[in-house]
Amino acid sequence: MERPQHPQHPLHEQHPQRPQRPHVAPQRLDYAAVRAAAARIAGGVRPVTVAPAAEGVWYALEYLQHTGTFKARGARNFLAAHHEAGALPAAGVTIASGGNAGLACAWAARALSVPATVFVPANAPRVKVERLRGYGADVRLVGDRYAEALAACREFAAGSGALSSHAYDHPLIAAGAGTLLDEIRDALPGLDTVVVAVGGGGLFAGVATAAREHGVRVVAAEPENCRALNAALEAGRPVDVSVDSVAADSLGATRVSADALAAAQEKNVTSVLVPDEAITAARRAVWEEHRIVVEAGAATALAALREATEPLGERVAVVLCGANTDPRDLSLYAPHAGSTPNDDRCGG
Repeated sequence: MERPQHPQHPLHEQHPQRPQRPHVAPQRLDYAAVRAAAARIAGGVRPVTVAPAAEGVWYALEYLQHTGTFKARGARNFLAAHHEAGALPAAGVTIASGGNAGLACAWAARALSVPATVFVPANAPRVKVERLRGYGADVRLVGDRYAEALAACREFAAGSGALSSHAYDHPLIAAGAGTLLDEIRDALPGLDTVVVAVGGGGLFAGVATAAREHGVRVVAAEPENCRALNAALEAGRPVDVSVDSVAADSLGATRVSADALAAAQEKNVTSVLVPDEAITAARRAVWEEHRIVVEAGAATALAALREATEPLGERVAVVLCGANTDPRDLSLYAPHAGSTPNDDRCGG
């Protein structure tokens, strides 16, 4: 009588192993990460120009960067790190952003010949959509709100295997942005204070990390009604905040990154809030005095300097971080009633 055949025990079954996609080692935001980022993006981004603005004050003209903002640094570092590790999938990179982060991601992807799929709300300004396409991105218009575009982006990444990027909340993104600080120090020996605007915290976290290494003070400037970092400092943890400001298009993050909060809790950082009236006045002033057009987010850093009741330092750099704006709307802005421009160190 034939013995019955029993199925082979699962432990003995032979299954071909699925090849694992290479990945980037877990990242930590520290000064070593900033220096590694500087090496990766060298020659791929524009070194910052630092120009004198007033007695003891200089402007870091980062709005001259590729795509018009500092975000090109982080996007380039993020993709270059994955490229080095052989971890860029055939499906490329994807991000949900109709703003500066999306432009930077698309630009960096084109530089590395990587496909980029960018999800934006269907009501995104046509000019931004066309700029994204100009960088070679596959632009997907989804829903009427950012949350819907983000959900579609995540679904696409899960289904296609595309690498998900983030506007600010990743150590590689922040480290790339942080390369700006050492360039400012090289151009401005003796730098003691740097003023930066804060949205989600990528630029701030990277700059503050590098600044701490050199004993440079950081002033973190936010609009009064876009205060994700300031609120996190009060609560001791990142919290959701409401967003309502003239600078909300670039600084309107509802929650700051954990790395930004950790950096802000160091002794070399001061968090300040400025009213919208001061932001619009600063934006107009930098145009009238220097013929520089910046977006309201960049003007927030200058507003913090102008609103200060005492000098912020002896050698102060104000980061003008972006200029993706329509210069025609400058005519809509007028200095705040009752305020006058302060020529003495721009209010510092």
